[in-house]
Amino acid sequence: HRDLHSFPTRRSSDLRFFAHGDEQWALAALPIEMAPGPVSVTVDVPGLGARSAPLEVVEPGFPSKALRVAPKFVTPPASAQARIARDRKAIAAALARPFAPPLFSASFAWPHPGARHGGRYGDQRTFNGKKESVHLGLDIDAPRGAPVRAANDGEVVLARDCYYSGKTVILWHGADLFTLYFHMDRLDVRPGARVSQGDRLGIVGSTGRSTGPHLHWSAKIGDRYVDPES
Repeated sequence: HRDLHSFPTRRSSDLRFFAHGDEQWALAALPIEMAPGPVSVTVDVPGLGARSAPLEVVEPGFPSKALRVAPKFVTPPASAQARIARDRKAIAAALARPFAPPLFSASFAWPHPGARHGGRYGDQRTFNGKKESVHLGLDIDAPRGAPVRAANDGEVVLARDCYYSGKTVILWHGADLFTLYFHMDRLDVRPGARVSQGDRLGIVGSTGRSTGPHLHWSAKIGDRYVDPES
């Protein structure tokens, strides 16, 4: 996976493994600034020594898009700064989970079966001709009021109305893996609830910095957003 934040590359000692049958697995993300080409991954196995294998990093070729939103979402007023700071603190706390094995066993599913995607992970975006940013998720076109469902088994670690992302749910799936659901009109779960794949988390809306009803869906491994379609 490749992310879109300039976090330092993780050391091999930061990889945290979990049992998968008779194997040991770990999930990690590579930083977006890593140049295309081969990169070596090395794991030091106690009693067996270091083992290495190559990965091929490819050029993603992310597109660009211009959007128009309410001016307050490009330059937030002073009155919104305290709320934004509280949102960031709450999101950071939700993502600060101790490592645990996966809470899921099945493959992930779409949180809504919408076939049209208004924006993909990695899009370079300009808001109102001024603010540039990178889209860290997938926008799934869906009508207002449509159900938003858990992509896999997990625990609700955030259910909150945030300034930018609107009514937001974050699910923790174990193994340092999270999925995030933005811009909903209603939340149907509370923090601490355990959910199964397909459970309803809320309904599609257009709250926060949104250009119309849709579901923004993100995935995160540790401290890095990754392409949810992967």
